[in-house]
Amino acid sequence: MKKFIALYIMPAAAMAEMMKGRTHEDMKVEMDVWMTWAKSHKEIVDLGAPLGKNKRVAASGTTEVSNEIGGYSLLEAESQDAAAAIMADSPHLKMPGAYVEIMECMSMGV
Repeated sequence: MKKFIALYIMPAAAMAEMMKGRTHEDMKVEMDVWMTWAKSHKEIVDLGAPLGKNKRVAASGTTEVSNEIGGYSLLEAESQDAAAAIMADSPHLKMPGAYVEIMECMSMGV
């Protein structure tokens, strides 16, 4: 089995709009949907978590930056296409403008 990282991406404006008026109960219901989905896919070895603010570290210094990556999951699958099929029914895809990017975690050969 190969290892993959799935990055949950959504336009920042759509995320901000979605967050308006959300209650604690709304968030609990959404988390229950995520947990049920994850349990139905044994290939998801780490559901991951939402991600916070970004800081870019470069040779020239450190700066605050922003991107549209909202979270990640780790999964195992035979191929990238198989990993994509696992993510095809992700609750994330129900959000406006949302998508998932899947990348193989390459072996270092050590």
